[in-house]
Amino acid sequence: MSVQALNRALAVGLLLIGGWAAINAPLSWGQEEITRKAKSKVAPAYPELARKMNITGVVRIQITVAANGSIKDAKLVGGHPVLANAALDAVKKWRYEAAPAESTGIVVFRFDPTQ
Repeated sequence: MSVQALNRALAVGLLLIGGWAAINAPLSWGQEEITRKAKSKVAPAYPELARKMNITGVVRIQITVAANGSIKDAKLVGGHPVLANAALDAVKKWRYEAAPAESTGIVVFRFDPTQ
């Protein structure tokens, strides 16, 4: 086995372990499910590469919702890299009801081409 193939196998293994840990890890302190009511949600487009590779999984994104209900910030917390951009692009288009202050929480996307 070549060094390049070994490095590739190690990288794939680390990605799989990281994805598994992100899916099974409990939410950290200060990272709760968002409780504000969503006014509009955009579903993520299933990436063509993920479809071809039959990749399924969960992507977790930490969002900060501004007082006016728009998404102020979105950060990837965990999930497959091929699915992450689709989830980030979609969540940035979401809108929530206005509130007196910003709020932060975790949004979970489940990708499965059979559903």
